[in-house]
Amino acid sequence: MADAMIDLRSDTVTRPTDSMRAAMARAEVGDDVYGEDPTVGQLEERVAGLFGHEAALFMPTGSMANVLAVRSLVAPGQEVLCESAAHIARAELGAHGAYSGVTMRTWHHPRGQVDLAMVQTLFAPDMGPFFVPTAAISVENTHNFAGGAVLPLSDLRDLRDFATGVGAAIHMDGARIWNAHVATGTPLREYGAVADVMAVCLSKGLGAPVGSLLVGSRDTVAEARIWRKRMGGGMRQVGILAAAGLHALDHHVERLADDHAHARLLAAACGVDPDGVDTNIVVVPRPDAPDFVARAADAGVRVATVGPTTVRLVTHLGVTRAAAEAAAGVLARLV
Repeated sequence: MADAMIDLRSDTVTRPTDSMRAAMARAEVGDDVYGEDPTVGQLEERVAGLFGHEAALFMPTGSMANVLAVRSLVAPGQEVLCESAAHIARAELGAHGAYSGVTMRTWHHPRGQVDLAMVQTLFAPDMGPFFVPTAAISVENTHNFAGGAVLPLSDLRDLRDFATGVGAAIHMDGARIWNAHVATGTPLREYGAVADVMAVCLSKGLGAPVGSLLVGSRDTVAEARIWRKRMGGGMRQVGILAAAGLHALDHHVERLADDHAHARLLAAACGVDPDGVDTNIVVVPRPDAPDFVARAADAGVRVATVGPTTVRLVTHLGVTRAAAEAAAGVLARLV
């Protein structure tokens, strides 16, 4: 019965393809805590190069990658500015404060965009032992809870110019940066040039079973390697998982355009303007969100709530065009 369901809850529900499993099975491995796993090294070097940075570090989760990325920029007692619905603020269980002693202040934008005027207003310089100084500004591209919205490169560059001028750093949560790249044609290196440190994910749109990477300078990655081990994230013969990431980079990036097309199809079925769907996430306002989710499941389509009056649909590697059309028919009847 589970296999008959069309699962639109998240792009994290994908399963490795047969060819990805074959790549994992033949991966050359070693002990990564000793720095001896060649497949991990290959993945880290490749991802760092894609974004124009010096180094990268393979992580078991996106949350750990974000925590260590922000920590590399913001000392205990300092603050990071971010949009109010950012993943680091709303969906990482307060890990930044709990582990790193970081505080946050936020601006609000309904599409998760950079509000430079508000950032400029919020920014707090170091004024001695009286106020919390702003050490970094965090952006999320694409923005999950804003419906997979893409942040325009021009806005990111303007933010980079401001941050450089005031001595602040930029963290980019690029869990779905691959979707932004495919949707806009913006080279990954251009996104990388905006950020001092990034976190990018392999286990969402790219369909790998596990894994994210922190991307930044050699010094940042060297320190993050220590903190990864300190937090219990040191992994041994993990080249098996890194091989899945390499396969995904080879085969699953350009196909993200299919997910974006399927998302627009689902949006239209749910009464949401498809032109407002940038990538693979559709946010549907529903006053009866929990009941809507239950009725959709009964009809064979899994969707999720991301609030008491909001339903989220996410397309991914496991949703074919036929499945998207079938789901659209079900959801249109429910709407």
